[in-house]
Amino acid sequence: ARTPAPAGPGREARTGPRKVASASAAASTLSEPPRRTQESRTRTRAPGLPTLPMEKPAASTEPQGSRPALGRESVQVPDDQDFRSFRSECEAEVGWNLTYSKAGVSVWVQAVEMDRTLHKIKCRMECCDVPAETLYDVLHDIEYRKKWDSNVIETFDIARLTVNADVGYYSWRCPKPLKNRDVITLRSWLPMGADYIIMNYSVKHPKYPPRKDLVRAVSIQTGYLIQSTGPKSCVITYLAQVDPKGSLPKWVVNKSSQFLAPKAMKKMYKACIKYPEWKQKHQPHFKPWLHPEQSPLPSLALSELSVQHADSLENIDESAVTESREERAGGAGVRAATMTPRSPE
Repeated sequence: ARTPAPAGPGREARTGPRKVASASAAASTLSEPPRRTQESRTRTRAPGLPTLPMEKPAASTEPQGSRPALGRESVQVPDDQDFRSFRSECEAEVGWNLTYSKAGVSVWVQAVEMDRTLHKIKCRMECCDVPAETLYDVLHDIEYRKKWDSNVIETFDIARLTVNADVGYYSWRCPKPLKNRDVITLRSWLPMGADYIIMNYSVKHPKYPPRKDLVRAVSIQTGYLIQSTGPKSCVITYLAQVDPKGSLPKWVVNKSSQFLAPKAMKKMYKACIKYPEWKQKHQPHFKPWLHPEQSPLPSLALSELSVQHADSLENIDESAVTESREERAGGAGVRAATMTPRSPE
């Protein structure tokens, strides 16, 4: 979220760095000083929409990648195959149930049979007057997120792993009276032609254990696919599979796909419209997701991290919690308990 958008009224021409064509190319720069060879430094830690437990899961018929996130046993920076698999899942239609479609925003859910009952959520929005580059910047820019994401409690980057991967922390407010959540994730990003992908999964960091005042959620795999459809238009697909570590009440599940997800996407769209003007007044040339040499983050070895498995965390039963009067009235700040980090409200 920090780089000049395409030339236009009030904006300078973009002269950004060359794009890295593959994840392996980015990883090959691990031992080298950061250079202007990676066009993505995104903040997709919670790209943001709700992912909630379902009461009666149906068997998924969607093809899975050869190395699914669910079976991850060691911490690895995603490779080209991971990015291709994520893109294929964003574009897949088999096994998904459409739950909302209105004004250019669509939401699908898919049940997943695992040790616990979870589901995936996929939300897609058409942006008729927002360039893909601008949307990509907005998802990266932490300082701007603090302006438009009213549900963030605290968010910060912890360390850099490669020129296109880092580790960070995000905590967010949940609908009252549910407990607030937080997460530690390994986030990676990659431009693919005129498109961009940002995705993450949960990891453990020795200096940031679960807190007593928050429920530590688990991102199995969450991310965004941004596809350019023209000089000033794009389509964004948000895909998330998150374990909220809690048996959530039915009203949260229903609200996520019928109200929260569409609202989150629309709010992000409005933020994109206002971003170019805001950025011109706030370090317009500071965009470490495009210019890795600008990053102030310390380097971290993968060996310092481990995969965060859901079964190692305390399970919170909130299935009997009733919706508060404030949330029922549609008050500001409403958000599903499993909204992923760095995501729209």
